[in-house]
Amino acid sequence: MTFGALSRSALLALLMAARPAHASSHDVKITRDDWGIAHVDGRTDADAVFGAIYAQAEDDFPRIEANLLTALGRRAETEGEDFLWQDLRQRLWIDPDALKRDYAASPAWLRKLMDAWAAGLNHYIATHPQDTPKVLTRFEPWMALSFTEGSIGGDIEKAALKPLAAFYGGEASPLALAREMLRDDEPRGSNGIAIAPKRTANGNALLLINPHTSLFFRSELEMKSGEGLHAYGASTWGQFFIYQGFNEKLGWMHTTSGADNVDEFVETIARRRGKWLYKRGSAFKPFAVKPIVLRFRKPDGSLAERTFRTYASDHGPIVRQSGEGKSRKWIALSLMHRPIAALSQSWLRTKARDKAEFLRIAEYRANSSNNTLYADRAGNIALLMPQFAPRRDARFDYREPVDGSDPGADWKGLYGPAERPDVVNPQSGWVYNSNDAPWRAAGEGTLNAARWPATFDQVGANPRGDHALELLGKAQGLDLESLRALAYDPHMPLFEDLITGLAQVAATDPLSGPVALLKGWDRRWSAGSQAMSLAHYWGDELEADVRKSLPRTGNVFAAMRATTEQQRRAALARAVARLQADFGGWQVPWSEVNRYQRTTSDIIQPFADDKPSLPVAFSSARWGSLASFGTKQYPGTRRWYGTSGNSFVAVVEFGPKVKAMAVSSGGASGREGSLHFNDQAELYAAGKMKAVYFYPEDIKGHVEKTYRP
Repeated sequence: MTFGALSRSALLALLMAARPAHASSHDVKITRDDWGIAHVDGRTDADAVFGAIYAQAEDDFPRIEANLLTALGRRAETEGEDFLWQDLRQRLWIDPDALKRDYAASPAWLRKLMDAWAAGLNHYIATHPQDTPKVLTRFEPWMALSFTEGSIGGDIEKAALKPLAAFYGGEASPLALAREMLRDDEPRGSNGIAIAPKRTANGNALLLINPHTSLFFRSELEMKSGEGLHAYGASTWGQFFIYQGFNEKLGWMHTTSGADNVDEFVETIARRRGKWLYKRGSAFKPFAVKPIVLRFRKPDGSLAERTFRTYASDHGPIVRQSGEGKSRKWIALSLMHRPIAALSQSWLRTKARDKAEFLRIAEYRANSSNNTLYADRAGNIALLMPQFAPRRDARFDYREPVDGSDPGADWKGLYGPAERPDVVNPQSGWVYNSNDAPWRAAGEGTLNAARWPATFDQVGANPRGDHALELLGKAQGLDLESLRALAYDPHMPLFEDLITGLAQVAATDPLSGPVALLKGWDRRWSAGSQAMSLAHYWGDELEADVRKSLPRTGNVFAAMRATTEQQRRAALARAVARLQADFGGWQVPWSEVNRYQRTTSDIIQPFADDKPSLPVAFSSARWGSLASFGTKQYPGTRRWYGTSGNSFVAVVEFGPKVKAMAVSSGGASGREGSLHFNDQAELYAAGKMKAVYFYPEDIKGHVEKTYRP
């Protein structure tokens, strides 16, 4: 047979028919390095997206499906009726029909990426029958619009489940509420530091990428294409863009912002002719009513349905009520919901080539919850505040629910670039953020807080910010290694204040030994430190004490510093008693207390003291440690096991060629049998990093395998 007489379309059809079953139509190559990390190289951006999500699925398809079920409001279909309220909360905003319309309205380039994303997941399912999806047996391109921003938790989670369930005719189960509280009191946020050339050894800008999230929360990978894409970093499972990372020209690091970009509005209600109305100015108008049908898994494995009649005002969905009887009012929640713009911004910044382009992309204004640390090859550094920043009337206190019937309380658009307290190329030569306000981002006095709307700071300072200022103010000649060392500096400033305020006691006092140990301590974590163990228990007790009376908008660290001598002594006595109960004495090396453990692929690890674990020297961010390892005790354990904190961490130098080091908690694979399930754990626990293979010459000699999906 010859091909000379065939048309091009006929030839392509013949060649496609000859392909093996389930063969990919995307031109992409995946190279796995000796850490198991996927380096994805596609002819087009869409090819790279196809390969990246396919590689993610190889590493941890269950986690991808779990994240997407959460984003789509479908967790109850696998987890049962306890998840109905979480699903309902999500579906108040995430409407499949609306997302399908958004997909159709998206620009062609974005639809191609979403098409490739769905194709990659469907191709994986078709070629890996051993990975049976729990629910999502076929992925549709529009589903990508349900999950557009890679942070841990989203603005929607600010609607509490218990009052939401009460409003919509039910009661959140103890299990549902317990899961909502799994976040505990460990700071979820991150550190980002950008260093200008004047402060570096080689005259190149540096960037620290240090997100504090759940461990194993993101996939580490590289994405390249023939259309100018070349990015490396961490991609949240189920998403097709690098969320924290860098390309050949610049890098970006997101920290959870303390800015207030979510508001509650009190709606005055009335019932007329069988309809619920709410007051707007001097008139009443009907609520928008939407039925939401949710499915849930019954104990016998079958599926059942429940329909909810939901309400929304001009300010957003109703999430709870306040008051009773004639004084009853409904509370609407306003937040950013801009799926097309958010996904566009998340993707396009990975391809930005310089500061001007990065800032233009930021003006999609679809980032509501993150500050961004930035550095580039030209030597620019910056801290950018969230671009979705609602303009509000200063007459109202938006920290509390405001009167929805008063049009004056409505948002008045968004603040523009010149109206946001961004910090660009400061004279100090450095800029940082640790989830605090931007006022001292480049040193004390960086910005005058009084010049800016209160919306940009709702949390105040924290001990990590104190620590960053202490280190960066004197930093000079930094390189990759010294920036890594700075990121793991062991000082914990909160204990400086707490211990100084603890009076010395008489030798006959039962607390004389513990007080002496703390006062003689250098306030620095280390594996062998007994004082670190005692201080951790003490800080945990004192924090629990102050939280009992802390206002909703209060700063827990300021409250701890303001505790009395009596409160500190009482907390220390409780800490000593707990240590004695857990370990048989109060003088216990930190390495015996603070542990990393990953023994199964379960998203929620079953911790146990009789299973293998590693000591972790760095501590909780609560005490001011920049490196964070958020731990707690679990039923049946005396040791404290980490579930959050440092996850993917990287230091990057933007010279003529990018150089970087990085480490991920665990390893590239979420599968227990993989060589790469835990191969980075020892580096991680020791605060060390591996070299990043960013260019072909870097990966040469470090290739485990190369293949095409």
